[in-house]
Formats: sequence, C-alpha cells, structure tokens
Amino acid sequence: MTSRVVDKVWTSIFYVIAAFVISLLIFFFVTVLSKGWGFWQPDFLFGKPSNTQAGGGVGPQLINSLYMLVITLLISVPLGLGAGIYLAEYAKQGRMLNFIRLCIETMASLPSIVVGLFGLLAFVTLTGWGYTLIGGALAITILNLPGLTRICENAILDVPSSIKEGSLALGATRWQTLVKVILPSALPQIMTGVILAAGRIFGEAAALIYTAGLTTPLLNFAADLSSKAHPLNVFRPAETLTVHIWKLNSEGIVPDAKIIAAKSAAILVIMVLLFNITARFASAALQRYFTGNRRRTTKKKMSNVA
Repeated sequence: MTSRVVDKVWTSIFYVIAAFVISLLIFFFVTVLSKGWGFWQPDFLFGKPSNTQAGGGVGPQLINSLYMLVITLLISVPLGLGAGIYLAEYAKQGRMLNFIRLCIETMASLPSIVVGLFGLLAFVTLTGWGYTLIGGALAITILNLPGLTRICENAILDVPSSIKEGSLALGATRWQTLVKVILPSALPQIMTGVILAAGRIFGEAAALIYTAGLTTPLLNFAADLSSKAHPLNVFRPAETLTVHIWKLNSEGIVPDAKIIAAKSAAILVIMVLLFNITARFASAALQRYFTGNRRRTTKKKMSNVA
C-alpha cells in the first residue's frame, strides 16, 4: 500500500469514529429530551416539589443548582487559575514542584464518594454547619481543583515564549505581561477548563448527598438573609437537580416519580448546553477585546464608510 492509500484509509476511519461519536451524542440528547418532554412548563420549572402527590415541580432544586454553580465557580476558578499561574510562571523546577504535581494528580483520581465522606466529616460535622450549600460547594471545589489547575497551567505553558519575550522587551513588567498578554492568549483553554468544571458541578451527586443534603427548605426571598428559607443563604440545605433525580429514582414515592426525574434530566441537559454556549461566546468576546480585534474591525468599518 502506498502512503496515499494509507492516509485515505486512516482518514476514513477517523471520519467514521467522529460520526459515531456525534451520532451517539445526538441520540443521547434526543432520548433525554423525548422522555422529559414538557419540562418547559412553568408549573414544573418554578413549582414546589411534592413528596406524596403527583404534579410537583423542581423550582427550589433549579435555584439550588444554579446557586451551587455560581458559588463553586467563585471559589474554584480563582484557586485553580492562581495555582496554574504559580506552577507555570513562578515555581522552580525541582523535587518540590514534582511533589506538588503528584499531589494534584492524586487528588484528581479521588472518587467523588470519598470526597463526599471527607466533606461530611470536615464541612458538616467538624464545623457544626450541618448540611449546607457552602459545604457542597467546597466539596465540589476539591473535585474540580486538580483538573482546573492542570488545564490553566498547560494553557499558560502553551503560550509561545516569543510573545512573552516580546512583551518584556517592550518594557512591560512580568505582571503586566501575565495579565495583558499571557492570560488573554490562554483564555480559550482556560474557558474549556471552566466549562468542564461547570459540567462536574451540574452532574455531581455523590459528594452533594453527604454535604448539601437531600432536602431543601421552602424558599422565600422576603425572609431574613440569615434564615434558612432565604435562597441566598449559603448555610442552608440545598438539594440540587442531580440529587433530586437520584432521590426520585431510588426512593421516590410520588406516583409520577419517573416522569419528574425524566423532566429534571432534560432540564439538566439544557442547562449544561446553555452554559457551554454562553461560555464559548463570552470567551470569544473577551479574546477579541484583549487581542484588539474589535478595535481593528471598528477601524476597518469606519474606513469603508469613509
């Protein structure tokens, strides 16, 4: 066989694999949406859940999932980005750096149930908080931090050294080079890490069962902020959509438990999809802003008008 034939054969194999993966994803997406059809109904999206009667909603669980996403990202993204910057730009090569990377890889391999049990001991029992939203956010941060750190580190290391050297040669400080040159260039990969972390937050159940709890109080925005009924209180139990799905499928006694679980799964898939699309658009917009493409495009349009 000639090299051209071999190239065509392997290209065809890769196309078949790609088509299979895309078809599998479409099949999964269509199956989840078809079984959870009707998930967009306001009574279901914003209604209160019921433990005994059919027709309950997932309003509190939806709020808890979104709030858990925000709190966890606010904790994990600065920590992961800061750790990635340190490992890529400031840490010296040696045994200490190798030991840190070994610890990160070990943390990345921890099962979520183990992290959940650790969270039960540290964030529920020792702190005296009980089952809280902040405890669940801290537990998921432990799960997300290793992967996010490695992605941020690799994204910074992948920036060509010529760009860094050019910035320093023009008189920029190391911090200015990092903030205005390196991070904007590494932003697409960093956003990929944020998207993966968000998917872990949306889909995690085992760690949250032991830290955020299996219940959620009746939420009321008019309540005092320190009350467990206030949605923004991080020291309250917070059953997320994923935990709610697990609970319905394992011990749900309502007549339409399977239907509610299927609709909740459809909402979860739509939430992940919308977050991914929004994050991609935000990443592209930020990259255009930092790299100056927007300014060049504006000048080009003005010159065309003139």
